[in-house]
Amino acid sequence: MAPQALRNWHTDLCDCCVDIGTCCYGFWCCPCLACTVSSKFESNACFPVCDMLCPIVSAMGIPLIVPPAGLSIRAAMRHKYGIRGDLCNDTLLACFCVICNWCQMHRELKNIEKNRPVVVNVMTNTVVQQQPHMMIPVQTVPAVSPQNMVVMTQ
Repeated sequence: MAPQALRNWHTDLCDCCVDIGTCCYGFWCCPCLACTVSSKFESNACFPVCDMLCPIVSAMGIPLIVPPAGLSIRAAMRHKYGIRGDLCNDTLLACFCVICNWCQMHRELKNIEKNRPVVVNVMTNTVVQQQPHMMIPVQTVPAVSPQNMVVMTQ
């Protein structure tokens, strides 16, 4: 199988004017946007909480400098959709352009959803309906004893 040709992101990192709603969402509630992107990418919706815990974990002595969710979802998205880039660039964006990073990924997912072909499976079910059987009342004949029998001969 031939390798997939790499393409660019549909929007640049700072293309806030392309989708003002996404940029406002990221500016006013970046953790919510991050969880939305994670969920739309079919990852765990709570995964971006790891990014918010980085400063707390670092203060406790465990060095977490790079936000794990922002980096891993960006790298996975590039790989899945054949987007040009490298891990070094992903790391820099995840560390220093957090809101723009999540906004760009959100715009990309919206663009992919908008352009996704819709597959419709049409199935025809043949329904066979049987006509109800007509019920004929049965007349009961009284039992005839041998003494009451009349035999006719010609």
